[in-house]
Amino acid sequence: MKTITHIINPTFALLALACFALLPMARAVNPPPDGCYPGFTTAEGCNALKFLTTGAGNTGVGWEALYVDTTGSFNTAVGAGALILNNGDSNTAVGAVALLSNSTGTENTAVGTDALVYNDSGSDDTAVGFQALFSNTTGAGNTAVGSYALYSNTTGGTATLGTGSVAIGYDALYSNVAGERNTAVGVGAMSVGTTGSRNTATGRTALNFNTGDRNTADGHNALFNKTTGNDNTAVGIAALFNLITGNGNIALGSGAGDLLDTGDNNIDIGNEGNAGESNTIRIGTAGTHTATFIASISGTPVVGDTVVVDANGQLGTAMSSARFKKDIKPMDKVSEAILALKPVTFQYKADSKGTPQFGLIAEEVAKVDSDLVVRDRKGEIYSVRYEAVNAMLLNEFLKAHRKIEEQGAMMAQQRRDFETAIAEQKQEIQTLTASLKEQASQIQKVSAELELSKAAPKTVANNE
Repeated sequence: MKTITHIINPTFALLALACFALLPMARAVNPPPDGCYPGFTTAEGCNALKFLTTGAGNTGVGWEALYVDTTGSFNTAVGAGALILNNGDSNTAVGAVALLSNSTGTENTAVGTDALVYNDSGSDDTAVGFQALFSNTTGAGNTAVGSYALYSNTTGGTATLGTGSVAIGYDALYSNVAGERNTAVGVGAMSVGTTGSRNTATGRTALNFNTGDRNTADGHNALFNKTTGNDNTAVGIAALFNLITGNGNIALGSGAGDLLDTGDNNIDIGNEGNAGESNTIRIGTAGTHTATFIASISGTPVVGDTVVVDANGQLGTAMSSARFKKDIKPMDKVSEAILALKPVTFQYKADSKGTPQFGLIAEEVAKVDSDLVVRDRKGEIYSVRYEAVNAMLLNEFLKAHRKIEEQGAMMAQQRRDFETAIAEQKQEIQTLTASLKEQASQIQKVSAELELSKAAPKTVANNE
């Protein structure tokens, strides 16, 4: 599609010029202008367009401007040596030796002394400023605005192969050699990096030393020292300033993440970060930000773990799996300390509504067991480990429960023993009763016999 455009544009220009040629003869300027040559060509200056043969629509103004051009068309060269070696089409060079080395490159624009001076076959490049795109030879589609923008002298003025880069500002993308599709806006933006691609730097010396890919720096000195590493984003003055190597880091705010030197996948928002850490999110600065409000949390039911915060502001959850623990042993009598705690009611001083609260006083708890309190960053008593108190309370409850169970079992056994004794006593009473009845029966029988013996008459013998 682009080739078709290249064909159409010169053809259209030739037709337009031909139409102008066929117009009725205008009244000649007197004296006639210098440099008016066939083929819609204008040449003014020593040896300007000296070897032109079939090229058309060229304008060469200056010493040896478009000197070698023979077949190139629609070029404009203004300045000594501008486009001196050119045979390409549709190039514009304004400034001494601008596009000096261009031979076959097309549709380039160079404004400024030495701008695109080494360009040979690169096309669609735009350089505005002293020595802008100075070393470019074959790179295409680059835009450099500002003195030394995309200068690239790291290989002694030889090839720059990068394409599709945009540099706006003094020294912007100065040393870029082979990087592609970079955008640098600001004095010295990406000025030292040589090979990084698809980076965006906005701000003075942003991404100054970068050679990595897909990094974004917005702010003065943002990602200043980074040399290697990809996919980092820094927004704010000096954000991620000291990061040398790392991937996937995000910093938002002035000086955000500036303590981070190496590390991956960190997010620092309004926080300096820590050297060498990875996979960490830091939001806000302790002592500076004293309150946090996050919408859509309160009133939203979720099923999950309780979030806890340590003295350094780190969020986490209290893990309970055995794989995270060591030195596991029964709590035993340790939990008896909670029996000395003194629950109180109170109100928070900061609560203007005076909402009644229920709990413990941390200083009083510390006197009972110092392991049950939490201290702040200064080492001062701050809060109570209520989750530990709950666990100790459970242990005491279980101990009491076991004692009650033991007592219940003892009472049940006692009842069984009592019932057994009663049954045995009943049996003994029954046996005794039967025995007594038997004895009474025998006594009654003997008594009857005695009564019978008393009632019988006594007989006296006659012979007595």
